[in-house]
Amino acid sequence: MNKEEIDNEKYNNNMDPDKNMENPEETMDKTEEVAENTTASNEKTAEEKYAELYDNYLRLFSEFDNFRKRSMKERSELIKTAGNDVIKSVLPAIDDLERAIKNFDTADKETLQQGIQLLYSKIKNILGEKGLVEMNPVGEKFDADQHEAITQLPAPGEKEKGQILDVIEKGYKLNEVIIRYPKVVVYI
Repeated sequence: MNKEEIDNEKYNNNMDPDKNMENPEETMDKTEEVAENTTASNEKTAEEKYAELYDNYLRLFSEFDNFRKRSMKERSELIKTAGNDVIKSVLPAIDDLERAIKNFDTADKETLQQGIQLLYSKIKNILGEKGLVEMNPVGEKFDADQHEAITQLPAPGEKEKGQILDVIEKGYKLNEVIIRYPKVVVYI
């Protein structure tokens, strides 16, 4: 018999209901074998899916961990160099101050006063460019959220009650955030 005849005979045997019913145990064994093979292939697929999902999980976990470490490193570097810009801009004023100290003995009083005034203006301008604003609340109404009362004096009239008479120590805002509250004398 050639291959074609064997295939036809198998086909005919499967199509003949009498031949299939002659040995029901053999048919049951074949059905169980097919079911076992199908289950085994499903288990293999489930194991492969699990391995794939676990691999994806590990990759995502590693990627997140690397991101977290990189973010922490960048944040620490930013904190270390946060004042870099301000310090660089103040350095010329420090250089001027060093030159003034060197010439302190040879300069007259008026020249020293002018030099100190120039240095003060230079530093104030540099910090102003960086967003520093001086708070001078003299004559304003006292606000506990914006001022710190050091001394209270009796008001000469009803109109002056709650007003700020004098500033003992100036306050400063950096980009609209108070970084030092002004210490003031208030009429009560």
